[in-house]
Amino acid sequence: MSPYLAAEDLSMFGQDPWWLVVIKAVFCFAFLMVTVLFSIVWERKVVAWMQLRIGPNRHGPWGMLQSLADGIKLMLKEDLIVKRADKVVYILAPIVAAIPAFMAIAVIPFGPAGNEISIFGTRTTMQLTDLPIAMLYILAVASVGIYGIVLAGWSSGSTYPLLGGLRSCAQMISYEIAMGAAFASVFLYSGSMSTSAIVEAQQDRWYIILLPVSFIIYVVTMVGETNRAPFDMPESEGDLVGGFNTEYSSIKFAMFMLAEYVNMVTVSAVSVTLFLGGWRAPWPVSTFWEGANHGWWPLLWFTIKVQLLLFFFIWLRGTLPRVRYDQLMKLGWKVLIPVSVVWLMLVATVRTLRNENYDFADIALYIGGGVLVLLLLSFVVDMFRGKPKEEEKAAQAADFDPMAGGFPVPPLPGQELPPVPRRSSRRERELIVSGGVNTQSDDGSLDGKEASDG
Repeated sequence: MSPYLAAEDLSMFGQDPWWLVVIKAVFCFAFLMVTVLFSIVWERKVVAWMQLRIGPNRHGPWGMLQSLADGIKLMLKEDLIVKRADKVVYILAPIVAAIPAFMAIAVIPFGPAGNEISIFGTRTTMQLTDLPIAMLYILAVASVGIYGIVLAGWSSGSTYPLLGGLRSCAQMISYEIAMGAAFASVFLYSGSMSTSAIVEAQQDRWYIILLPVSFIIYVVTMVGETNRAPFDMPESEGDLVGGFNTEYSSIKFAMFMLAEYVNMVTVSAVSVTLFLGGWRAPWPVSTFWEGANHGWWPLLWFTIKVQLLLFFFIWLRGTLPRVRYDQLMKLGWKVLIPVSVVWLMLVATVRTLRNENYDFADIALYIGGGVLVLLLLSFVVDMFRGKPKEEEKAAQAADFDPMAGGFPVPPLPGQELPPVPRRSSRRERELIVSGGVNTQSDDGSLDGKEASDG
């Protein structure tokens, strides 16, 4: 049994008066909204900086009120409902997508679990509530939000939004499994699914150091879960003319955009809670300042970590191109899920060995031996699988005919186009037409004036 199971105490939650619960809920909502407004402007500023552009600079100081102006503009636009839409589902879909995005923040700790702060004379925790299965609650809420996108595509009565909704559903299923396996590794080490207990378990070392593979898997899956570049398949304008929200306008379209950015903030907050020490101050600060993790200071460290992860989202969007849909599915099913399952089994083995009082040397020996065996097997498999592929590529390169199907096609990898006959330059063609000196064609025959003289 993990030593952290006995330390899990959630009795301090649920003891606040109703007015304090309301204040906390309003704070969580305001934190998300302000972060979203800032993130939209920050994204446009950072991407403009990366692309040597100016970015927003009109509304407010340094253009900081640009996202607020965009929201007002969207609300004042004409609200249309397409003729063939299922009106009830069409109207409810943006609401179903937006509300679950706000619900996950309820179990995210902004500070220590003890009564650390005072609000109007009442001591309370910097967290709305906590549950023994808080992480399962986050997974469940995130799964409900996808219904809004799927129903939006279906209820629009159009083909392209339907394809966008189906793409989003398939994408979420592909990446939700790997995300759950990354969560399970954290559960094994912390001994709890409570968010506050997970943060308390990272007092000595953050889980990004203990579980680096889980962190990398979760970072990739959280980008896929939020439909952000380079995994923004449901909204790929070039493929689907806008995706699931093609037939939406005005405030309903704004709610989809709001849900996307709130989901970005939520998955960043979950990543901070699980792997980056939560509200704890970073290492240099926590060593020489004892009060860094007390009072209102933990809120500052938490916000800085969330903003750094949001910058990572923006960095990806400004750097990587959109992947193809088959590449997205291959990454999810053939890479992330197998790696996450193997890593989960490895973490479970290490925890079992530590519970059996094996020392670190034995654990490192077992892990090293297992890694070497896997590398050897993969090398043997790749060696035998590579020969037929090379022979097949050589045969394809020899027999390739770009006009075999009646129209020209580009060569596949390993194939080569036949040599193109040399074309005469424009100068040579002018000499030929005018009967100039160099009027001999490639096959040695005479053209133009010399042919007529002959």
